[in-house]
Amino acid sequence: MQSVFDFAEKCLHCGERKELLALTHKAWRLAENNELVFKSENVVLPIEQVCFPKSPRLLPPREMPKRKFHTQEGLAAFFHAIAHVEFVAIYLAWDIVYRFRDLPESFYRDWLRVADEEAQHFSLLRTKLQTFDIDYGDLPAHSGLWDLAQYTASDLLTRLALVPRNMEAHGLDVTPPLIEKFKQLGDDNAVEILSRILTDEVGHVALGSKWFKWLCEKRNLAAENTYQTLLLQYYTEKGGSLKGNFNHEMRLLAGFSEAELTWLNAQSR
Repeated sequence: MQSVFDFAEKCLHCGERKELLALTHKAWRLAENNELVFKSENVVLPIEQVCFPKSPRLLPPREMPKRKFHTQEGLAAFFHAIAHVEFVAIYLAWDIVYRFRDLPESFYRDWLRVADEEAQHFSLLRTKLQTFDIDYGDLPAHSGLWDLAQYTASDLLTRLALVPRNMEAHGLDVTPPLIEKFKQLGDDNAVEILSRILTDEVGHVALGSKWFKWLCEKRNLAAENTYQTLLLQYYTEKGGSLKGNFNHEMRLLAGFSEAELTWLNAQSR
């Protein structure tokens, strides 16, 4: 039987989009059929060796071209940007599996399911892109998404705080208004895709909350205080600030506490 870590290593180092998607779906099918091993003695390779496809061309966020949402060009760029987020999210899910060892089997099953769902999201968005006569990779994308993987490579607690419970949680705040906007535009397909992504992302952030609290308990740490400390440390080191307009209802569903939401609102003012 094959190991989930063997699949993770292949996915992170293959550099071919089609192969990444196929391997991801195959691994999830094997896991569902109990045909996947969740133990490995393989050495974890440095995170810098991860291979991304040759396209899209990655730019610093500040160098990304500005396009207006209400034009066809702007809509195409929007869906390309979302497709890029979902594509990199596949790598992020595989990396949390690959990077951190000696955890319960349910941890790896949870994040393998996330990888499979992110791959499904990407495929939906790629199909949507093709209605604009472009494909993923035809436009530039920003390079900031993978920075968090590198920043959190040495500590699972920091990874859980900053990726699912910060970066992905932001999607819970911004996606509902986007769905409403596409309803107004009469784009039922966009509404369907974004609604599916939102539903799954609530689950992904909830997994981040679940395992963050589990690990805090294992380390005898207070989860809410630890979360605050890790976020403040990150924004102090990297600059920037917490983005406000938090979706209270969605974040509660995803495992945030009332106290955390009160603190986040205070920090974002």
